[in-house]
Amino acid sequence: MNHFRILGAACLALALGSCSPADRPAPGTDPKIVLYAEFMHEVNSFSPILTTERDFRAMALRYGAEVAAAAPGEKTQLAGFLKAVEKSGAGAVKAVPVLQAKSMSGGPVDRAFYERIKKEILDAVKAADRVDGVYLSLHGAMGVDGIFDPEGDILVDLRTLLGPEVPVAVSFDLHANVTKRRVENTDIIVGYRTNPHRDHFDTGRRTGDLLVRTVLGRIDPVMRVNKMALLKGGGMNVDFLPPFRKIFSALKRMERKGGALSVSFFPVHIWIDEPELGYSTVAITDGDPDRAAALADEISDMAWAVRDVPQPAGATPEEAVDLARKAGLARALGTVVFCDVSDAVGTGTPGESVWILKALLERGSDLVSYLSIRDEKAAALAWDRKVGDEVTLSVGGKIDLLYNRPLEYSGIVEWKAETSFGKTVIVRRDGIRLVISELPMASRTPKEFKSLGLDPWKADIVVVKNLFPFRYNFLLYNRKTVNVMSPGLSNTDVFGLKYRNIPRPIYPLDKVEDWRIEP
Repeated sequence: MNHFRILGAACLALALGSCSPADRPAPGTDPKIVLYAEFMHEVNSFSPILTTERDFRAMALRYGAEVAAAAPGEKTQLAGFLKAVEKSGAGAVKAVPVLQAKSMSGGPVDRAFYERIKKEILDAVKAADRVDGVYLSLHGAMGVDGIFDPEGDILVDLRTLLGPEVPVAVSFDLHANVTKRRVENTDIIVGYRTNPHRDHFDTGRRTGDLLVRTVLGRIDPVMRVNKMALLKGGGMNVDFLPPFRKIFSALKRMERKGGALSVSFFPVHIWIDEPELGYSTVAITDGDPDRAAALADEISDMAWAVRDVPQPAGATPEEAVDLARKAGLARALGTVVFCDVSDAVGTGTPGESVWILKALLERGSDLVSYLSIRDEKAAALAWDRKVGDEVTLSVGGKIDLLYNRPLEYSGIVEWKAETSFGKTVIVRRDGIRLVISELPMASRTPKEFKSLGLDPWKADIVVVKNLFPFRYNFLLYNRKTVNVMSPGLSNTDVFGLKYRNIPRPIYPLDKVEDWRIEP
């Protein structure tokens, strides 16, 4: 008999253990219901190509239970949020997934697709019997064809449905453009605090923790936000290097012993052409608006103090090839990484620049180099050839007609496959391995090259099309970094961008004496 009792208890424990704590209500009460969704895209307003459903499907487009199943494996914002629900909610909060839609950075999102995803989120709220809170994982620098501030648009409609009492929490990328509508229609805004970004999970966890504690009545978050008349400052905005290192250290100090629930700093994505563009600081306290305002001001003052720090120097494509050739020891011990600053897919450019390829053809074809180009037509033509065939292609200059131009490229088809970038073909000419794909390749990690059979250890030069993530992800291989500047849509100098809608005056485009924006 005792054996049966022990077995029964074990089975009961196993059954209970199969449900996460977030799904188990506290004894005698119904759990609070928190809906969550992710809709992430980073725009380059100057890109002439739309981001479509195809681009989202290439990265993530999931609904309902699929979202919860995928989140732990991704170990990003949604996984961090669910961990907070499990830990801080302790069975008193149930998280209900709605959707997850993520794409590579690019031009504005197709309006019809955006409206469809927004409707899915709003319909989920309408269909729920009860909603006690909402968490949205957003980028904060999304762009949509034909409208300004799409994330603010979502939040306005969400707040209209929920009413003023239901807390709404959002997490943003470090480069979010925080607008008035977003502030007025949320209770909690939390941003990344690393660049290159390494704290996706922690950002979701911190945001979820604040939302759960708010839903359960444990805290009363009061948020104060500063919008700054500032577009640049701090070089490449790396969190662990001067001059931003002090700012990010201050955020953590304020939360440890400064009376803050959360403090965030947003040195904005500069490739957004919208009426509220500018840096922002956000401070949240537990019911203390004066303290929140003081903390937000302190961070704003720190950012303003380093506004004149210059951008890092760069090299022309020709200079970059010469630098790599001279760096014999670096190439022997690893590889030289070219950061294609002016065609950084991670900022939303089309990814079809030919300037580095042209320089390699002219003075570096004997060096083993890996680089990518997005060209749907060229990829289709190369795809129709057999491995080992010679092919002559016109690459680039089909999307960005302002800064780019077509280039004739001949070589041997070395490899081809269907990848997450669509039809993908490697065409070799001497030491050059040109990856031609239908969708853009940001080459944020070595894995993107390895998955194509390209070993970074064997390369003299690896060309990446992102500004920050590679600096962390390529540490094992990278022995020398060269920032390559050429004509392109991701110019890091705001004077070279063709803004039409941004607020003026704003530093450094105008003479501005203070970061505070006058009414």
